[in-house]
Amino acid sequence: MSNTFSRVSFDYSGCRVLVTGGSNGIGEGIARAYQAAGAQVTITGTRAQAKDYDKDLEGFNYLQMVATDKDSIQSVADAIEQLDILVNNAGASLPDGKNEYEPDVFEKAVTINLTSNYRLAAAVKDKLAESTLEGGASIVGMASMSSLFGIEIVPGYGSAKTGLMGLTRVLGVNYARSNIRVNAIACGLIESNMTAAMMDIPEMIQPHVSRTPLGRVGNPADIAGATLFLTSPAACYITGQTLAVDGGFSVQGG
Repeated sequence: MSNTFSRVSFDYSGCRVLVTGGSNGIGEGIARAYQAAGAQVTITGTRAQAKDYDKDLEGFNYLQMVATDKDSIQSVADAIEQLDILVNNAGASLPDGKNEYEPDVFEKAVTINLTSNYRLAAAVKDKLAESTLEGGASIVGMASMSSLFGIEIVPGYGSAKTGLMGLTRVLGVNYARSNIRVNAIACGLIESNMTAAMMDIPEMIQPHVSRTPLGRVGNPADIAGATLFLTSPAACYITGQTLAVDGGFSVQGG
């Protein structure tokens, strides 16, 4: 599915956007949607350079960021001169393929998916506060169905994503004084690098699709559209909220 729809358009010309984890999957879909809407987009990835990926990322400003390294996060913040929108998308479950029930792995999952989000938000807050974007600057975090349900295999990831909803509420209150809105998206099952291994296994995918009223797996464009709305003037009275973009999965009974 395209990142644009014939009856929906956004104008982000001149807007400065940072999308972490924008080198693939959901993050790339969001970054390309902002780019198509005229924004100047910076993305982060874990590799040293954009050319290290097997895709064309030349249209973006690229910065390396490792979510477990606070100095790396600060370096990204320092490299950004002006900023209107931060999309805290970078994340990972089962880091290094290890069991999140092991305390050190649990801690790493929380660092990647929650602590790094706050570190970067805090590091760029003053720059966001200087934004003149209509409706105010914005931060959007990527929550998950594991924010709403107990998904047994990922205790660290799930705890972090649940914590992200709380962080969104708190920063929504605190950052409002600086004219910065803070929201999150609770993503349903979306086609991405993280879920690629599941997509060809019907016994894993079908129960999820059967429970989803809209009857399909989501794609990055679904999340991109919601993200661009939340950071637009059309959402200027929305802050501290988590929007489920899940095809109805979270409201389906039984």
